[in-house]
Order: sequence, then structure tokens, then C-alpha cells
Amino acid sequence: MKLLFIGDVAWEPGRKALEKHLPTLREKLQPDAVIVNRENSAHGAGINPKIADWMFDDLGVDCITGGDHSFDKREIIPYMKDRPNIIRPANFPDMEGNGVYSFKTKTTGQYITVINMMGRVFTGPMLDCPFRKLDSILANIKLKNNSDTIVVDFHAEATSEKYCFGHYADGRVSAVLGTHTHVPTADHQILPKGTAYQSDVGMTGTYTGSIGAALDVPMQGFMKGRLLDKFEPAKGEGTVCGAVVDTDDKTGLAVSINPVRIGGNVLQEVF
Repeated sequence: MKLLFIGDVAWEPGRKALEKHLPTLREKLQPDAVIVNRENSAHGAGINPKIADWMFDDLGVDCITGGDHSFDKREIIPYMKDRPNIIRPANFPDMEGNGVYSFKTKTTGQYITVINMMGRVFTGPMLDCPFRKLDSILANIKLKNNSDTIVVDFHAEATSEKYCFGHYADGRVSAVLGTHTHVPTADHQILPKGTAYQSDVGMTGTYTGSIGAALDVPMQGFMKGRLLDKFEPAKGEGTVCGAVVDTDDKTGLAVSINPVRIGGNVLQEVF
């Protein structure tokens, strides 16, 4: 099975880049499933129903994941009741929505499970332990038992936590793909027991500013110690960043992982 995972869609430039380049990626890569992290798609914070409908109905996205901004747009909460394929981190304590989504691919009829999880380092102590939460989920969902492929979107700040989580999940899931930092890392690899891993697949947005935002406001924060204005999106063409993972139909483990970067002003990678 081949899955295309696309990192944090940020602001209007990210949405425009996704709309422009996803058809090209579908044609070239022929993925069996497309998963998109929506974290900053609605003016930099979360997602609203209109954008979610657009991703599902117009772009054909199979599953939308989230992170710390999952509920920033409150109108998305009732929407999630009717759309189980938009998920939020599974280790949010006692929150609306789901952290896991399983579905059958239209191309091969195989089952894929998407798990959304969030790290705790630098993000907040109120989250449940992602390691133990993964154990509880995988007690009921197992590779080649009731799911052909299992992919985890691990939304976290610290690379150290991401690496430990990746190795903790190694051999039990097909891929652990990091999001949240908005910068693609160059450490894509197959871990010793067969799980594809990348610390962060990067942001889908413009790389002319500070993680998608125009430079003047975040610069205030660093220079003055406080923000005087609201964040606005940086100007410029957006880049779609993500990863494409191929899995073995017999084991569900990864055969390959490659970065995907198309559009904008960063080095292009499309396999």
C-alpha cells in the first residue's frame, strides 16, 4: 500500500498550494490514501467546516488529523460528530471527537488506520501519556490482524520525544510521521523493526516568513518580549510538504519512505 501524508496546512498560502499540487502528486505517486494535517488551515489556527468540506469533497482527502489547535474553531466540534474521518490527538483527556480512524481504501480495498497523537514536552502537562495511550489503542488494532496499515501522526515539539515515540512504536505500526514544527527534517528512515519514521514532514504553506507567518509580528516577540499585533500569513507561493510511505502487503511494515516537497521556494522532492 502507498500512502501520502501531508504536513500542517498553514493559512491561505498552504490551502492554495494544496489545491494546486495535490492533483499532480496523485498522478505521479498514485497513493492509495491521502492524509492531511489541518492544524493551521483556518487563518493559522485550526480548521472550520467549510475548509474541511473542501478537503474532503473537492480534494478527495481520506483523513484529516490535528494537534494543539484542533478545537480553536469551536464550530468544528459538532462537525466532527458527523465526520469521523477528521480526528484530533487521541491522548487529549476527555475531549470531543475521535483520535483514531480506520477505513477501507478505494483502490485496493485494504484497511488503513490513522492514529493522531500529541507529545507532552513543551506543550502542556494535561495531556495523557502518548506512549501508554498508544499501547491501549494497539491492544485492539493490530497490523495484518484487523488493519493492513497503521500510520501515526505524532504532533510534537521535541525531536527527542518524537524519536523515543518512534522507537517505542517500531514494529507495531507502519509509520510514525511527525508534525507541528513546520520545518521538514532530513531524517526519514526505516527503523530497525520496520516502521517508517520522520521527525517532521514539514509545513504546507509559505516558507518566506516565520513558520508560515509574516515576519514582523514574531520578530516583535523576540525583540520586545511581547506581541503588539496579530499574526498574519507570510506572502509568497506555498510549498506542499509531506512524505510518501510504501508498505509491504504481507507484513504491513514499511518498505520505503521518501520526502515530498513541491512548489514554493524550498528544495523540491517528489518521488
